[in-house]
Amino acid sequence: MNDNNDSEENLPIQEPRLWRDEVWTAKVVKNEDDDGWAVEMTRHGDPEPALVGPWTMGRDKKNPKPLDPSAFHTLVKTAAEVLRRHEQQLHGQLNKHVNIGDGSGRIRVALQIVPDEDNPYAVLTAQDESGVQLGEARVPPTFKLTSASAEAWIEGGYASKVR
Repeated sequence: MNDNNDSEENLPIQEPRLWRDEVWTAKVVKNEDDDGWAVEMTRHGDPEPALVGPWTMGRDKKNPKPLDPSAFHTLVKTAAEVLRRHEQQLHGQLNKHVNIGDGSGRIRVALQIVPDEDNPYAVLTAQDESGVQLGEARVPPTFKLTSASAEAWIEGGYASKVR
């Protein structure tokens, strides 16, 4: 018989204080801030919980209310939404764009920041309305994309060196 820890770690669990499916684990823990309880929702493979929130006391007012299918599914939806919003916020911080001109001469200038730990940088690109790339330049990750900086880059012939 072959004992494989990976397959055991992926088995569903439905216990009063611990539920696990293929993607998520819900764990009811003692709340460190008070006498109550909290629930942690962790996506498998993530180093820390995506969601930590208060959990309801049971009828005896000492122990936590047991997890159930309805609560687990609600927690999964909430934790997934937290991650989705975090990813959207990060995407918004790393990707910006401005539109220059109007009508058929409209140019979309985009800045994409690459948050490399050792050598972060950003890429500035320009595209016409049909999506044809007009220029590209590597810039510092601190580059401020504004209408004025985009217009200056366009007027400079999409120079590969941008300050």
